[in-house]
Amino acid sequence: MRRSLFVLVLLAATPVFAQQPPEIRYHSVPDFLRLPPDIYLGEATGVAVNSKGHIFVFSRGNTTGPAYAAAAAQLLEFAPDGKFLREIGHHLYAWSFAHTVKVDQADNIWVTDKGSDMVIKFNPEGRVVMVFGRKQEASDEGTEPLKHVKPPLPPVDGMFRQVTDVAWDSAGNTYISDGYVNSRIAKIDKDGNWLMSWGEPGAQPGQFNTPHSIAVDAQNNIYVADRGNRRIQVFDTAGKFVRQFSIDVPVPPDARPAIGNKPTATTGTMAPGAPWALCITPAPNQVLYASDAFPGRIYKLTLDGKILGVLGKSGKQLGQLGWIHEIACPSEDELFVAELLNWRVQKLTLERTH
Repeated sequence: MRRSLFVLVLLAATPVFAQQPPEIRYHSVPDFLRLPPDIYLGEATGVAVNSKGHIFVFSRGNTTGPAYAAAAAQLLEFAPDGKFLREIGHHLYAWSFAHTVKVDQADNIWVTDKGSDMVIKFNPEGRVVMVFGRKQEASDEGTEPLKHVKPPLPPVDGMFRQVTDVAWDSAGNTYISDGYVNSRIAKIDKDGNWLMSWGEPGAQPGQFNTPHSIAVDAQNNIYVADRGNRRIQVFDTAGKFVRQFSIDVPVPPDARPAIGNKPTATTGTMAPGAPWALCITPAPNQVLYASDAFPGRIYKLTLDGKILGVLGKSGKQLGQLGWIHEIACPSEDELFVAELLNWRVQKLTLERTH
């Protein structure tokens, strides 16, 4: 009896380590995007696909000037076969420091610009139809990068501080992750009216440390990549916390960072599993894809957080990854990934794990 009790206590005290999920085999299409001779990508921060299969790339290209106060944002459109079609918003007033691009159910194109603190909605023809937020005026005394003071200054309705991403529910409401400073989620109706916001800096449920990416499933659950807290939080459309989960997959012993020293922290932006980008595939059989910076992988998950498979590693070669900043997933078997460090977008074709 005593021996059995000892064994039970020992088992209860033994840490449970995450199992290695299946490795997903994949292929990267060589030289997929074909740029004109006089256009270059900078850091590729965003990628999206519309209903016609057209690919939109938001990059820190077309840059001018010094590191701060430069215009480092360029929105490009490509045909499904990778042929360059056009640039959208050339020299747009909101262009400052590109962050993400998304396409809604009506093929409107939305971009978030971290430098100007603005979100812009273009119609499918590429004309501006809605503007959210407002950038600092060049004539203002003391115009400079936003300071990350602690605690941060109170947020202001309709204004953003280093905005990061955008997504929509089935009623056409827009959810904006606001972002590096305010650490909250804003909700705006289909007519552009500010409805509410929720969240604040912190590590408790409903709080955020850099909400970096956002996605909505077919049941109108809102998924937020709470990057600094190394977790994905899920909310309903009223901002009520539903659940959270983390990505816990063993790191290969030979894993290398894409840049910099090998991270040692188990939390924060560079920790393994810290979600940089989220994407949910179309209904009816939806899965979630997420990426981290180290060890530089993509994770395939169920919507309740079960890990179905993993792919990729850091590097500069075709098929390797350098800080994925956004993922587009038009299907479970096809991903487009925008990389900061490699200045490119890759088209990945995945093999099924089941």
